[in-house]
Amino acid sequence: MPHIAIIGAGITGVTTAYALLERGYRVTVLDRHRYAAMETSFANGGQLSASNAEVWNSAATILKGLRWMLRSDAPLLMNPKPSWHKYSWIGEFIGGITRYRSNTIETTRLAIEARKHLFSIAQRENIAFDLERRGILHVYHDKAGFDAGLRVNTLLQQGGLDRRPVTPNEIRSIEPALQTTCYGGFFTPSDATGDIHKFTRGLADACARRGAIFVHEADVDTIARGDEGFRIGWNETASHEADVVTRHELHADGIVICAGVASRHFASLLNDRVNVYPVKGYSITVQLDAPQSRDAAPTVSLLDEAAKIVTSRLGADRFRVAGTAEFNGFNRDIRADRIQPLVDWVRHHFPDIDTSKVVPWAGLRPMMPNMMPVVRAGRMPGVFYNTGHGHLGWTLSAATAQMVAGAIDDWRDLDTPSMVPSEVEAAEPTHAAFL
Repeated sequence: MPHIAIIGAGITGVTTAYALLERGYRVTVLDRHRYAAMETSFANGGQLSASNAEVWNSAATILKGLRWMLRSDAPLLMNPKPSWHKYSWIGEFIGGITRYRSNTIETTRLAIEARKHLFSIAQRENIAFDLERRGILHVYHDKAGFDAGLRVNTLLQQGGLDRRPVTPNEIRSIEPALQTTCYGGFFTPSDATGDIHKFTRGLADACARRGAIFVHEADVDTIARGDEGFRIGWNETASHEADVVTRHELHADGIVICAGVASRHFASLLNDRVNVYPVKGYSITVQLDAPQSRDAAPTVSLLDEAAKIVTSRLGADRFRVAGTAEFNGFNRDIRADRIQPLVDWVRHHFPDIDTSKVVPWAGLRPMMPNMMPVVRAGRMPGVFYNTGHGHLGWTLSAATAQMVAGAIDDWRDLDTPSMVPSEVEAAEPTHAAFL
């Protein structure tokens, strides 16, 4: 069986490794961090949410973004400093408005498929990751927001999702801990939550048991194709501060780029274009040390449409609150003025939670202009991509891993793979639209 190298040990890289191992491939995973899942897969909102499959490409999103530009606490914030990458991305984002409906429906279908794979993997490998299958409650505070939610709900239902409107009384019944009133909402009983970091680390351990090799602290800087596959070169990240740089090289038959926001760079080394932009998101993890806080925190996952905030209960003593989208390049700084709205939201809706112990975090979502993951072959034979999942990497990765593994199966079975970029065929024809 061919030897496949995977660049990136986040959720997409590790699920891809697992899918390939199940098919009998030899797998090596390279990552610049000391452990798996140390970037975007570290502390996200926790939702496995087909109910959040709506793509952002709409005129309404653009209008909201313009109104929010002068507010530092706005759900969406853009640094106006000129950048060709950013403004070319925005141009393509606007061009994606015409595919808003079809892409939302397609993403919903993929999310439903993905959670079946993820739950099956977790059970088979006995991975504990604070899984809660209590559904997701989407709340609206006014009629205009709820009416917009009704229009989105039609698309999600076309994608096969069981998501029903709920009244204010039903909202209180589903989540009694919520202390504020709502105009209405939607409840998706099949959605779930879990700790992405725990799952990814657990799955990486399972991959290692199955024979995968993980090379950590590998700063990959060269990828060259030769007659016998690929030569991948890297320096040890720890050696950058040493007098002598430690150099390594790996030979592989094929390569999969699962490198998150770095995927654009690696694609350029391979003569491909993957226009991923780093969209920063923030989260806080509230430590529920006191019994009063544990009782006051919700057990059902929430999505507040107006604030663009999601929540997850992670075990008995952690409450994850996440949100915001910040277009500010590769800036990973944790800004106090972006964290404070998350804390204030908790205090407003759950006043009995003690917020004296809050751990802030910021991560960069690898987002494509059309909001769809890149799951396809590259120009060079043996090159594949599974990246660009944006805010839905946790939700979609278990399915896109199967898709890219299937594409690698097809390449393996051909003596001369096509040199032209092609769309990945999925298990069902409906998933062939991912670019």
